[in-house]
Amino acid sequence: MLYRVLSGDTPRSRVLTLVLLAILVGLALAPFIFPGTRSLNVAAKVAVFVLLVASYDLLLGYTGIVSFAHTMFFGIGGYGVGVAMAKLGSGWGALFVGSLVALAMSLVIALAIGLLSLRVRAIFFAMITLAVATFFQILASQLSPITGGEDGITFRLPELLRPGTVLFELLGVQVNGRIVSYYIVFGGALACFLALLRVVNSPFGRVLLSIRENEFRSEAIGYRIVNYRTVANCLAALGATVAGILYAIWLRYTGPDTTLSFNIMIDILLMVVIGGMGTMYGAVLGATLFVLAQTYLRDLMKVASTALEGVPLLPTLLHPDRWLLWLGVLFILCVYYLPTGIVGRLRARQQ
Repeated sequence: MLYRVLSGDTPRSRVLTLVLLAILVGLALAPFIFPGTRSLNVAAKVAVFVLLVASYDLLLGYTGIVSFAHTMFFGIGGYGVGVAMAKLGSGWGALFVGSLVALAMSLVIALAIGLLSLRVRAIFFAMITLAVATFFQILASQLSPITGGEDGITFRLPELLRPGTVLFELLGVQVNGRIVSYYIVFGGALACFLALLRVVNSPFGRVLLSIRENEFRSEAIGYRIVNYRTVANCLAALGATVAGILYAIWLRYTGPDTTLSFNIMIDILLMVVIGGMGTMYGAVLGATLFVLAQTYLRDLMKVASTALEGVPLLPTLLHPDRWLLWLGVLFILCVYYLPTGIVGRLRARQQ
């Protein structure tokens, strides 16, 4: 049964299997294992970014396409929900309409980009996607009456998803609307991740790998590589849009800095590389490690700096204000020593 759920793509490493199980259990039971608002925020962000990174890996790792428009589709999902909830009210109908419009819009844009741009060389496609993403970010910032401009949109969710709605108590924890929202985010991310896992392990996914390795040979044996790349681009865009929808539901807010920032695009690239390109499980490890480091590294450095008071130079180097520097150093070391990513290294050890 588990083999079928994973589409035949097992972790193929005992260590990797244990780590993935730990992450899955941790996310599934986060409201009960890790009490507190901050911990639940981290768990929800991990779930969202696992889906976002996995959808990008479908492009970069499996198809060999470098796109800088992924955060645009992430933002379309967030703004679709935000605008609908702000303009149409806080009911389930508005949430459904906003999500549906966002998915349709992403599909049309991804299809247009794919058909018009994927015939050119990879570097030109990357530049085109960067230009389109930049245009969309500027548009979101300028259309203040609709998008809220730089301030973004804060909105209300249906009553069932509001923190003040208490349903029952379980294991000493009050199950309220916030926890229901979390499980919508977790369940949606998990379902879409398994769907992407199915896609890359299907005959379609095998063709994508063939195109990545040698596009000329793939075309010579009869595959229309533009069509396959376009479909992959559309599927990745839809995955990113769903991630944006889930993130907006969790935050009850959407804005240019939370979904459209180019910094998020860089983060996604780092997560893919660190986890391992061309392995959906790499998205899980990369997103989890990155979000945890981004959230808790400063706290760990503060503890280390305090403990080393009196030692020359070290307290200054480990000052919490320098957390971003050390985060960069950690990821440079990961990329240098793990060129195939964490998943690639763990699978190589198992062989």
